[in-house]
Amino acid sequence: MTRTPSLLVVDDELLIRDLLYDFFTGQGWSIAVAENGEKALQVLKNRKIDLVLTDVRMPEMDGMTLVGELRQHHPEIPVVVMTGFPSVDSAVGALRGRVFDYVIKPFNINQLFKTLESALKEPRYAPGLDATGEE
Repeated sequence: MTRTPSLLVVDDELLIRDLLYDFFTGQGWSIAVAENGEKALQVLKNRKIDLVLTDVRMPEMDGMTLVGELRQHHPEIPVVVMTGFPSVDSAVGALRGRVFDYVIKPFNINQLFKTLESALKEPRYAPGLDATGEE
């Protein structure tokens, strides 16, 4: 990519936010962090974001509620969901929310990096298309 990708990391665990911030800034990415969905929506009001990586379980607004808000207001932004508590319900919810991928913690950071790079290249999130890939 020629332009620096911007990633919003949404997780209530400071350690995870710090780890991902350090890793992705080391890759040359522009990173914003938020500890819950409400704060993530505030970030999106003030900053252009190319990609969202969100935890599922968080206080105030959880990741699946955030995915719903993103699909309604920012369908062009790819979302990757991560969870330390995988379940059929959350996986199905993620699929219904048209997330790019569902990652289980603990994750391999290099594999996560490849997943996020792939999400940025996904044509269904190209400008001018709606969330289903239709014009």
